[in-house]
Amino acid sequence: MKNGIKLFALLLSLGLVATSCSDDDNEGETLAPLAAKWNITQVGSTVNGQEVLVDAPQNESGCNKDYLDLNTDNTLEEGDYDSTLAPCAIYTKEGIYSRSHNNLTTVVDGVSTTRDIVNLTLTELKLRDANGGIQVYSKN
Repeated sequence: MKNGIKLFALLLSLGLVATSCSDDDNEGETLAPLAAKWNITQVGSTVNGQEVLVDAPQNESGCNKDYLDLNTDNTLEEGDYDSTLAPCAIYTKEGIYSRSHNNLTTVVDGVSTTRDIVNLTLTELKLRDANGGIQVYSKN
């Protein structure tokens, strides 16, 4: 009887370990938080299978970096610094966003754009649009 109880306890333990190690597949979705203020740092595309990235030319020299601010209530603000009319003037647009697995869809001024989330960490957000354009953001 004593051996039967030990055998039962061993089988129960193995069953618990096997189920706790099951595949917790999140379908490739990253679990880092998306809501944050993201400064654009690089842009580029894929050429011959290799990513080619350059410093974001839309960032005005001497100004803060253009940004994408994703809020927890699924609203967003795009910030664009431009010195055409005044030094480092900030122009903003508001909209909404949604995330479906590894896709980020934004709607600004009635224009909907869906981009793949290529990489999302606590400090970096990398997006790829339908034309293969890549945008890399760093957290503010």
